[in-house]
Amino acid sequence: MNAESVAESVLAAFHAGGVANVKLNEALALHTTWRIGGPADVFVTPASVDELRGALVVARKLGLPWTVIGRGSNLLVRDGGIRGLVIKLGAQFGDIRVEEDRLIALAGRSSVSAANIAVRHHLEGLEFATGIPGTVGGIVMMNAGAHGGQVSDVLAYADVMDERGEVTRLDNAALRFGYRYSVLKDDPKIVIAAAFQLRPGDGEALAAKVKQWSIRRAATQPLSLPSCGSVFRNPEGTHAGHLIESAGLKGTRRGGAQISDKHANFIVNLGGATAEDVLWLIHHAQETVQQRYGIELETEVRVVGEPTSGR
Repeated sequence: MNAESVAESVLAAFHAGGVANVKLNEALALHTTWRIGGPADVFVTPASVDELRGALVVARKLGLPWTVIGRGSNLLVRDGGIRGLVIKLGAQFGDIRVEEDRLIALAGRSSVSAANIAVRHHLEGLEFATGIPGTVGGIVMMNAGAHGGQVSDVLAYADVMDERGEVTRLDNAALRFGYRYSVLKDDPKIVIAAAFQLRPGDGEALAAKVKQWSIRRAATQPLSLPSCGSVFRNPEGTHAGHLIESAGLKGTRRGGAQISDKHANFIVNLGGATAEDVLWLIHHAQETVQQRYGIELETEVRVVGEPTSGR
């Protein structure tokens, strides 16, 4: 069977499984905030829980490994792309509602949007997420945090789907949260929805706090250039950006990638950056900080896919 016939049979299998939006060899640079990444063999954007289940069932039948992405804000896709199936939970998977002091959202909802909706309903506890450019599913999986708050402080439960399409509800304790960690990192399942237990607050005061944070981010972070957000975790008692800047690495460039001259814990795409450019800068920063300060920098960013030579 030639390549064209294989492609047609793959598309037919997903369509028969109830998956409408399927693409082959989709450039993942279009779906990451770094604007970096090779192609996905198969790329789907399910519009419902049933369609997501259908995609997983078909992938299992075809023997395709699967990877889930949201907005691609904490993700480095290598230049050779991702083998198998890539599932993007985006705006089509974004229903949200507020029930008294609880906010419930599907995993594709922007975390910034969800947090702002909570603020508009005078609910306190999720406003830290206005500074995290991810999705609800992504921030739950990594226990994202900012401004002294994190997901584990307010998550009531998450509904997750396994590779067979079965859905389980996991409460806060079952997710075994740690610093930028949940059990979903070691036991991959797909977050399909999350409920956040919030508390009544002063809507005007919350909005003012969020505005102040926004102004500070604009002044201190390179928001006008493609990046993944913070690259490294903050070591205990210090900040990764401070260590990298003190080591003289601010502004260091490799190809189209640069350690930001505005905030050293950001690596930005100046245009045409490759994943290998970014990885070189990550390793260079780690080695330099280790040599100078004896501190090991750990990445927050998730690296997936194959090097170019792997295709």
